[in-house]
Amino acid sequence: MPQKPPSPPPADEERSHEELLEELAYLRAENAYLKKLDALIQEEQAARGKKRKSSKD
Repeated sequence: MPQKPPSPPPADEERSHEELLEELAYLRAENAYLKKLDALIQEEQAARGKKRKSSKD
C-alpha cells in the first residue's frame, strides 16, 4: 500500500506565537550543538595533524 506523503507544516502566519518560539528554541539548540560538534572535529583534526608532523621528526 503506498504511503501518502506527510502534510506540509502550516505557514508561519498560521502558527501560534508559542509554536514559533518553541521552534526558535529548538533551532538555537541545534545550532549550538552543531557548532560544538564542528569545534570538536576541528580540534581532533588539528591534534591528528600535529601528531603526524611530530612523528616525522
